[in-house]
Amino acid sequence: MTYRHPDPAQWPPLAWDAYGSTVLRAPKRPLVALPHRLTELTGPLLGEGRLGPLDHDLTRQHDGEPIGQRIEVFGRVLDGDGRPVPNTLLEVWQTNAAGRYAHSADNHAAPLDPNFSGVGRCLTDDQGDYTFTTIKPGSYPWRNHPNAWRPAHIHFSLFGRAFPQRLVTQMYFPDDPLFFQDPIFNAIHDPAARQRLVSAFDYDRTAPEWSQAYRFDIVLRGRDATPMEQP
Repeated sequence: MTYRHPDPAQWPPLAWDAYGSTVLRAPKRPLVALPHRLTELTGPLLGEGRLGPLDHDLTRQHDGEPIGQRIEVFGRVLDGDGRPVPNTLLEVWQTNAAGRYAHSADNHAAPLDPNFSGVGRCLTDDQGDYTFTTIKPGSYPWRNHPNAWRPAHIHFSLFGRAFPQRLVTQMYFPDDPLFFQDPIFNAIHDPAARQRLVSAFDYDRTAPEWSQAYRFDIVLRGRDATPMEQP
């Protein structure tokens, strides 16, 4: 996997006044670079051994069916020159259809779904392709400002072969009415780069009477790079 130096126009800043919690957690002094040692560069291994048989299908990880619109999220991971990035571990996490995460820190007054944990993983194939089956997430309030709601989104984490190579981004859905007030989305100053976080509805990929489909390609560097959170 190939990585790049953050482009200020494409990567959201660590501290962004409109995103309230960054003011408290962003570093106020220059970062100190520490050299990677053998343990960071060689282990743990991130590959086939990290996958379970249903990790890619978030709708089949429990005894029953989760509630919500079933969707397929698919795409390719590409380098800056368009070459596929094979055998890369992708992880996703998201809310359920009601807009609630399955963890103890989420106190949103929306129901939990006992059949949906909201976490999945898969490897890209030899052509850089990946596919997840999941439920379309709901938006949720997050108290960043009065009446603040986050647009529906899915978090993506991409690994190379070691933890220091991790990249994190978010996938949004087309025409979300909450884009206008989301500081994470709007912290990306380049409008074209911002739109690269928005998936595309793909009618041809829908499964009749089963699921809708959204395409989300991830480009690691170059002019058409997908914006990532700063490492």
